[in-house]
Amino acid sequence: MAIAQDGNSNILPIAFGLVEGENTESWKFFLTHLRQHVTPQPGILVISDRHNAIKAALVAEDGGWLPPAAYRAYCARHIAANFALNFKSKDARKILVNAAYAKSKQEHQYYMDILRSEDPAMVEWCNRIGLGLWTQYRDGGRRYGHMTTNISECINAVLKGTRNLPVGSLVKSTYGRLAELFVRKGKEAEMQLGARQEFSQVLMRAIEKNQQASRNMRVELYDRGNTEFVVDEIGPTGGRIALTACRVSLSARTCDCGYFQALHYPCRHVLAACSYCRLDWRTYVDDVYRLTTIFNVYKIGFSPPMADDLLPLYEGPRVTPDPGMMRATVGRPRATRIRNSMDEPEPDRTKRCGMCRVPGHTRRQRPLRAGASGHHEGSNA
Repeated sequence: MAIAQDGNSNILPIAFGLVEGENTESWKFFLTHLRQHVTPQPGILVISDRHNAIKAALVAEDGGWLPPAAYRAYCARHIAANFALNFKSKDARKILVNAAYAKSKQEHQYYMDILRSEDPAMVEWCNRIGLGLWTQYRDGGRRYGHMTTNISECINAVLKGTRNLPVGSLVKSTYGRLAELFVRKGKEAEMQLGARQEFSQVLMRAIEKNQQASRNMRVELYDRGNTEFVVDEIGPTGGRIALTACRVSLSARTCDCGYFQALHYPCRHVLAACSYCRLDWRTYVDDVYRLTTIFNVYKIGFSPPMADDLLPLYEGPRVTPDPGMMRATVGRPRATRIRNSMDEPEPDRTKRCGMCRVPGHTRRQRPLRAGASGHHEGSNA
């Protein structure tokens, strides 16, 4: 599956493929057709894990995914998992993730210096990957804040009930669920447009938060065109690696903190500079976050599928299922998933009840319901 996300953080499945397995030939087939029929726009970024088959398909000369037509990057979660296979320090793994998420060179270097002091081999391992493939501050602003492939796991959960269906039913079920998603999200965007809203709710929440942080700042103007500034924060910065003074360039759309060029909307320093010169911050927001762009994502229409009675009769070979491969009807199915280091729970994570999600007890040890007289809430008495 190929998954994207719109400017309002809605998960958007854009392509599906049914293949025999994860090999180079299958991935090349899927990615080549994805590029040709679904994502032909220039400068697109693909975030994936470090699977050798995916890498081979993306670097193929005839695949259409080579720069400058397209770019690739690695999932930070998978990078951390591969790092943990070579180095057993869990603290170092967290520092590596922080270095990947860093939006400025200074912040990234701060975390890399910590890794270097613990073991220089850790930094050498990271440098062999390439900074542009796993760090946010060197991605050219193409990630828009997306560092992992976790949104694909959400679609896996949605399609979990369709995976054991026959091919025809699987395709029809996926098509129907996708059509329902597009209709629902399209109506939501249309209602927001009708309410004369200009930007997505996700952006407005981020802008409101940045505006509150921009009130205690001192701004210095450095040109008559109102484009070059130095914004100095007054009071505590909230961290050792935070920059107290940042250079802001509205013409180049850059800020030393890195948020402006990484997320493509004004950070707190840019908002302070715009307020100082009475400039409209809306002109410095990427079109991705505009509701008109989000509505265009769901503008496509779906035709109802043809009824089974109207399909032509199939006269080809018949496939008979093997009875020995049928699942047992009694008992819990045997898990076939191969677990790796990413499945290990965090050591300091609090365990919660599987029913009420409250820490301190399990599902079996759940206390009695208020007002109950000697019976457990989940009993049949």
